[in-house]
Amino acid sequence: MISGIPHLFRLTRAGYVFAREGVFGLVDTRQLPMPARTGIALARLIERRSSRNGQSRLAAALRRLGPTYVKLGQFLATRPDVVGTVIARDLESLQDKMPAFPQAEAEAVVAAALERPVSSAYASFGPSVAAASIAQVHRAEIDDNGERKAVAVKILRPGVERRFRVDLDAFYFAARNAEALSPEAQRLRFVEVVNTLDRSVRLEMDFRLEAAALSEMAENTKDDPDFRVPSIDWNRTAREVLTMEWIGGTKLNDRATLEAKGFDLPALGRIVIQSFLRHALRDGFFHADMHPGNLFVDDDGRLVAVDFGIMGRLGPKERRFLAEILFGFITRDYMRVAQVHFDAGYVPRHHSVEAFAQAIRAIGEPIHNRTAEDISMAKLLTLLFEVTGIFDMRTRPELILLQKTMVVVEGVARTFDPKLDMWKTADPVVREWITRNLGPIGKLEDAVAGAGKLGSFAAQVPSLLLRAGTLLDQVDDITRNGLVLAPETVEAIGKAEARRNRASAAALWAIVALLGIILWMLVR
Repeated sequence: MISGIPHLFRLTRAGYVFAREGVFGLVDTRQLPMPARTGIALARLIERRSSRNGQSRLAAALRRLGPTYVKLGQFLATRPDVVGTVIARDLESLQDKMPAFPQAEAEAVVAAALERPVSSAYASFGPSVAAASIAQVHRAEIDDNGERKAVAVKILRPGVERRFRVDLDAFYFAARNAEALSPEAQRLRFVEVVNTLDRSVRLEMDFRLEAAALSEMAENTKDDPDFRVPSIDWNRTAREVLTMEWIGGTKLNDRATLEAKGFDLPALGRIVIQSFLRHALRDGFFHADMHPGNLFVDDDGRLVAVDFGIMGRLGPKERRFLAEILFGFITRDYMRVAQVHFDAGYVPRHHSVEAFAQAIRAIGEPIHNRTAEDISMAKLLTLLFEVTGIFDMRTRPELILLQKTMVVVEGVARTFDPKLDMWKTADPVVREWITRNLGPIGKLEDAVAGAGKLGSFAAQVPSLLLRAGTLLDQVDDITRNGLVLAPETVEAIGKAEARRNRASAAALWAIVALLGIILWMLVR
């Protein structure tokens, strides 16, 4: 508990910033217990006057608290099941633009990571062109067999790992205590949310893994005529440095330039949607941050994606689930949509398939009476996940990430064609997957794979029986002689309990002192 005192100070500072920025005004206090309502009312006494209007207060507070909190906000934008749809939409606009760190520091990181001077690795090395919370990007050139070739060099921000580690430890502390005190926090699995954020940040800070993601998607999409990714320079890539092809195309958010170059904008919108669905269904591996700033159009009209720090994966079961529900809505087969939820094990068996199909019909039927531009696939998936909550469907983080990405890509597509028919656009990709995987060829491949698994299990039976016999012998020894703790173990348990009691008392006094500080700040 004593180790938690620094976390309490950090979280108290964060709470003060949230109060000053008016974040607590976003909280619906009607369902909260009286102590919580009182605490929020007191916190709102120190709100800035300028914070009492608008919905961007949380984003402003996160920016003030630094890069870890900005990354937390970006992550929570993918979890509307935790923070709610309104706050998640507000956080989608959160950008972690940061001041660039000095050129000399950048070159020192590159030299140390590549184990050679910058001048020997690159023919030229320019200043920063973009800076974020974790890294910044420089434009450089390499000597490619006597020809200069432009590259983008992504460099890890010095000291960022320690900063994130300290803040994430505080998040873990808050999540564990929230789950200990609140059944709702247990249902939303706060500790798992922080753990997912932790893993995501660790992956983002090792650029070799981002390079591997780029390489994997390059293999998956090598035959796609309208989508590609930058090539990787593995000889100039390390944990802290990523060197890749410089993309000189037009950003997707530069509509005026796209129009001036004569691109077919509605066709680009269809490419965005179909590329995302193809990656999710065909490959089970998709870019989970497809906002316009990460998408370019090259001179050949191909969509080029960059920044592979956040990726989504779907297993075979999740891919079938996605294809089946989309196809079911396209064909108005609501019983099929309901049954696939039960077949996947997402909805507990004690519920009725027919009742679930009725709830899904309530979502699907209205969309067939509206024009194409009024039908949002992303909104439909959002409503679907809300309905599944009534039927005790547990949160599926990979499906939430999929739904969040669908919201983004649909928004991008509709900026190019407001009348885009999402269902006609998705139909060929979904039908192709259904025909390939649920048709005769897919069933034959499933049968072959099943036979292979059965043969593998049969080969392991003798080993499993031997392990079972050993385990039974051990259980027999325990039950015959009793379970005995060594004297050293008993003594260690006693000492640990004494330490825990002393630590608990110290922590209680620390909490009292902190509450006193907060009250003093409120009334001064």
